[in-house]
Amino acid sequence: MNFTEQMRVSVDSIRANKMRSFLTTLGVIIGVASVILLVSIGEGMRTYLADIFAGMGSNLLFVFPGKSDTRGHGRSLSSVRKITLDDARALEQRSLNIVGISPLVVGGGTVERGSISRDVLVMGTNEEFPKVHNQGVSTGFFIRKEDVTNKHRVAVIGKTVATELFGDRSPLGQPIKISESRYRVVGIMEPKGQSLGFDFDDMVYVPVTCALDLFNQEGLTRLSIKAANKSNLEPAIMDIKRLLTHRHNNKEDFTIVSQADLLDTFNQIAETMTFVLLGIASISLLVGGIGIMNIMLVSVRERTREIGVRKAVGARKRDILMQFLVESVTVSLLGGAIGLGLGALIAAGVSWAVPEIPTKITLWIVLTAFGFSVAVGVFFGVAPARKAAQLDPIESLRYE
Repeated sequence: MNFTEQMRVSVDSIRANKMRSFLTTLGVIIGVASVILLVSIGEGMRTYLADIFAGMGSNLLFVFPGKSDTRGHGRSLSSVRKITLDDARALEQRSLNIVGISPLVVGGGTVERGSISRDVLVMGTNEEFPKVHNQGVSTGFFIRKEDVTNKHRVAVIGKTVATELFGDRSPLGQPIKISESRYRVVGIMEPKGQSLGFDFDDMVYVPVTCALDLFNQEGLTRLSIKAANKSNLEPAIMDIKRLLTHRHNNKEDFTIVSQADLLDTFNQIAETMTFVLLGIASISLLVGGIGIMNIMLVSVRERTREIGVRKAVGARKRDILMQFLVESVTVSLLGGAIGLGLGALIAAGVSWAVPEIPTKITLWIVLTAFGFSVAVGVFFGVAPARKAAQLDPIESLRYE
């Protein structure tokens, strides 16, 4: 019996028991659909994160106060000295590998206009912020150098803040209160939307010197530093370490994180979660494989007489083994195909219902799903196929 004939017999057997065949493949369907859905979400998240970090700007370095140390099973953060505006100015003046520095002071505050108030994230920064973070204003202008130097109480607000406080009116030149301090609106940021849990349109930007007073702080939350290009990243890191260590009494009490480091960290978290969820989903494939083996053993018993007839007319053990093995793989592949379609459909539905959760189905995901299906069919089909091949033809003919 050639392969084409074996496939025909397998398909006829599946058609003869449609409901049983469907229930047999149900475990494989659920398992493959779960694999497709979870991996597509994982791949989509990687693309999503890459786009977010690209939108933040390129060739970025972040400097945080305190040195990260690994001790035992956790991480401790010990700060000896705060990062100050003087540190930022020194880096900007003495490093040829840096093209922009944006000091940041971040805190929560209440912004008010008349009787309308809103809790927002207040970010103190300087005139370099748009260049460093690839963000601009849609109306008006951003914070200027003289605003930082002279502590002018000016504010640039996000689109959501502008809509909530002013409606359809222009907020430019209008006064607002931020934590009881009076500021004048000079610009509206370009719409940025939400990412990584932050609504960038629901923020207020003020001069960093004003923010230090507003939050009663002496040090910065962090420095955002833009290197000239990728080849300047390592030299820029060396410059930062050398200059800040010298300014901080020869102590490296700060942490430098690159944009690539942050992306790698998020990718590792996404990979870990994906593998954990895939492990859970693989249980369905295991259950589906056991179901296929069970039904194939029942099929061997039901077709014992048929096996005896085939052996009597010259069929070899190998022919019988291949016939049942092909049938097992066909059932598993059928479940894999249905699971693939179901997983892709659910993934598309998730992206449509929740645009913040992107999905991406690639060729390797499809090949992996079918590979799982074939593996399940072969692994769990060998035992029933061998049992069928080992049947004695005379005893099989006598079987009722």
